[in-house]
Amino acid sequence: MTEGPLAAPSPSSPARRFGAPREAAVPRMETVRITAPDLQRRAALERTRERLVLAAGGFALLFAALVVKLADASIFDPRMPRLVEQRVKPPEPPADGSSSDLMLRAQRAMITDRNGEILAISLPTAAVYANPREMIDPAETARKLKSVLPRLDEDVVLERLSGDKQFVYLARQITPREQLQINALGIPGVYFESTERRRYPMGRVAAQVLGGVDVDGNGVAGVERFFEQRLRDDPAPLRLSIDVRVQAVVRDELSRAMEEFSAIGACGIVMDVRTGEIVAMASLPDYDANTFGQSPADDRFNRCVTGVYEPGSTFKLQTASMALDNNVVNLWNGFDASHAIRIGRFTINDFEGKHRFLYVPEILAYSSNIGAARMAEAAGPTLQRAWMEKMGMLRRLGVELPEAAAPMAPPAANWKEVSTLTIAFGHGIAVSPLHVVAGTAAIANGGVYMRPTVVAAESGTTREGRRVMQQSTSDTMRRLMRLVVTDGFGKNAEVPGYYVGGKTGTAEKIAGRGYNRHSRVAAFMGAFPMNAPRYAVYMMLDEPHATKATYGYATAGWVSAPAAGRVIARAAPMLGLLPQIESAATISAQLAIPLQPPRPGGAKPAGAPVATTPAPRPAPPVATAPRPAPGSVPAAAPPVMPAPRDLRHEARATVPAPGPSALAVR
Repeated sequence: MTEGPLAAPSPSSPARRFGAPREAAVPRMETVRITAPDLQRRAALERTRERLVLAAGGFALLFAALVVKLADASIFDPRMPRLVEQRVKPPEPPADGSSSDLMLRAQRAMITDRNGEILAISLPTAAVYANPREMIDPAETARKLKSVLPRLDEDVVLERLSGDKQFVYLARQITPREQLQINALGIPGVYFESTERRRYPMGRVAAQVLGGVDVDGNGVAGVERFFEQRLRDDPAPLRLSIDVRVQAVVRDELSRAMEEFSAIGACGIVMDVRTGEIVAMASLPDYDANTFGQSPADDRFNRCVTGVYEPGSTFKLQTASMALDNNVVNLWNGFDASHAIRIGRFTINDFEGKHRFLYVPEILAYSSNIGAARMAEAAGPTLQRAWMEKMGMLRRLGVELPEAAAPMAPPAANWKEVSTLTIAFGHGIAVSPLHVVAGTAAIANGGVYMRPTVVAAESGTTREGRRVMQQSTSDTMRRLMRLVVTDGFGKNAEVPGYYVGGKTGTAEKIAGRGYNRHSRVAAFMGAFPMNAPRYAVYMMLDEPHATKATYGYATAGWVSAPAAGRVIARAAPMLGLLPQIESAATISAQLAIPLQPPRPGGAKPAGAPVATTPAPRPAPPVATAPRPAPGSVPAAAPPVMPAPRDLRHEARATVPAPGPSALAVR
């Protein structure tokens, strides 16, 4: 027991004496005793009270912060949060090599033409996804989303939201307005992911060159696929060699020719012969690049690089170059083209043949199959195959388009006599149009093969090529190509002041194990100006039909050559080339070459055979020209104006019909 501060008198205190005066009354104090447990309870209550005060203060602060946040979101700034640049390092890809839809990606670089016009650009969008386990009412959620996004299938959305997954996509590439409307619905478990949408502002312009991307923004065709890593890693625009102005001209003229001659398809190429840059590449039918995934496969088919087919008479330029460069023939040599060549079950004949001895210039001007076959026969299969290999005709091109097809040619062991004869005039071998363009470019540019490219060269840089023939051979071939336009089947490609040169090519399409005489492709391969070539133009129509204006003909000289001429007339000023009218007489004289060149130092009597340079097999009879009368034809043709070393020329080709074929696939 513990006594309080006021205690009663002890029994041992002295008592008041009897009779003594009474003292003042003093209140009597009661003794209060507090036990140890009571003190402990009081201390615990005191501590509890202090804790309650602290907790109440904490809750007050939290509620105050919540009030401020709600006021900011609902009163001061009720809009959606503003998008800000996020510098987040993308997560490492999974070890198994698979991709993650949630992986953050940098913006895909733009693609422009050579002049900076935007061809492809990525725009910010959003994807809507959800966690089905957080759904309160999947049916109601599906209905609300359908009200904002009418394109959604409500049943499909409901099925996804009713599953047991933690992540499902509901919609991709929605607009900012749609994102705002969905966000305003306040649906729990619905979230947004920042994405991109690839757009092609010019629609059909160079659609097959650009290609396309899939739903995740990965390149799946064309330049988009070839430069996939470059477009993701480097934000700088990728500048192509395409000029949208020239591209529009080529497409317009192809479309016009297709309609005029009721063709089922067409393709065209314009290439800078100095650098190998492709200025225009069009293939019809085409498609809007923004609808790549929904476009028919035939529209996405690029006839310029994917189609491989027999090039026809445009290949005669290769045969003549091979024979002249290797001294198999000279300009004044001729071959007997008076009779068809029969070998096995094949017969080689001429279209509107002259039925006489033809000189080398006449073989090209009149497009003689017999003359070209005899020329190749004089060279032999070994030299012919080596030449085709050197000119890139036996391998896939290095152009930056994944769709570029590999050529089809007989293996060395099967490169027999019949192959030598037919390949001489573009049959028995299948290559893409760009193969022919690149090979013929080397013929016209001084003898340097340049790899074709769709990427613009950087300012101040020079592209290197490889020499494949002598400069003198190239000079001679440029004059022969000009002769085809002035005196041969390419007259309709002539444009005053631009001195166009080239070669026509009309080939029957393969049907089963033979050829369909009523189905053909018609192509013209040209370059200009031939005194110093700058650009090459290739125009081809697939299955053109004759009209009254063409007098019943649907050959290249009537249907493709005029289209090439119109492209040159319209596109040349855009490319900085103006017609040289004032010096026409001088330039024409420099490029002139007679159809029947005289033999230097005298000639044998007309019609007498002349042996050519020895070849693996005996050369056929060749006739020389008679000595011209004084003053008629100069003994030696005037020299042509030398072309710059880097200049080159293109060739034209044709596309076979769909169907099984050993030499024409699509």
